Amino acid sequence: MHAGLKITAFAAALAATFGTAYGVGQGIGPVVEEPAPARHDSHGEAAPKPEAGGGHGGHEEKPAGGLQISEGGYTLDLKTSNVTAGRRSDLRFVIRDSGGRAVTAYQREHEKELHLIVASRDLATYRHLHPTRGADGTWSIPVELPRAGGYRVFADFTPAKKGAQNLTLGADLAAAGRYEPQRLPEPNARAKVDGYEVRLDGALRPGRAGELKLNVSRDGRPVTDLQPYLGAYGHLVALRSGDLAYLHVHPNGEPGDGATKPGPEISFTATAPSSGSYRLFLDFKHDGQVHTATFTVRAGGAAPAQEPGRGDAQGSGHEEAPGHGH
Repeated sequence: MHAGLKITAFAAALAATFGTAYGVGQGIGPVVEEPAPARHDSHGEAAPKPEAGGGHGGHEEKPAGGLQISEGGYTLDLKTSNVTAGRRSDLRFVIRDSGGRAVTAYQREHEKELHLIVASRDLATYRHLHPTRGADGTWSIPVELPRAGGYRVFADFTPAKKGAQNLTLGADLAAAGRYEPQRLPEPNARAKVDGYEVRLDGALRPGRAGELKLNVSRDGRPVTDLQPYLGAYGHLVALRSGDLAYLHVHPNGEPGDGATKPGPEISFTATAPSSGSYRLFLDFKHDGQVHTATFTVRAGGAAPAQEPGRGDAQGSGHEEAPGHGH
């Protein structure tokens, strides 16, 4: 082979390998064929009807949540696309409108203008963050990601513009270092984190709304004095394994409504965008601390056995911007 052709082939192979390992490239589409929209149930949107045969390989009307960098005339401009694993870095981004201008006015939802989720592509690392916004519209927050590899950054927000819809935009982030991917833990209905045990009842159903109940206990006793966190007793985020389609679900009821009790049960209504495996991350607050319990579930499959799952404590890392405690 000609020397120039050899060099070109090697460079192409190297680029393909790097892109696969780190998932770099803003605006990346789904990497598995599970096309159905992942939307925010709490915002009153109709659940999608599943395609015949379970929803795999069907034709979706709208892209799933978090899979697009631009939607509805808004774009996530991620200023920080690379960090170093284990080293504290400043994560910066801007939300831009259709004219390229930085958005500086948002509707407050669950006590915040914007919710930021950072998750590794293998779903072993998860962060629910609340960055600060500068006067010029630039959001920033210090982060320290423990492992190298590809990450997805999700910005969940609603512009203050009249008639604006809630959006979840996503972009890719790479953490440099030695990359050691982890397997998705087996489905589990019990998670242990920081001395607490959380039991999951209910099933995540593709294309159909279903109730998920999570019961919190500590030392074998039900926790009946959960504290409000961002205006609720719990927050649940679900990410689809493979392409990380995003589903942010809020609980049924809220503190002070006269009906919702502060534990031990937190109830949610959720609709899976398709069949497949999902990782669930439950944030709850007790004794002044926010804890994150994690579960693996299969939508459209059998319910998990009532046994502790593997790696349930991995989701307990929870960061906030300085001065923005839980």
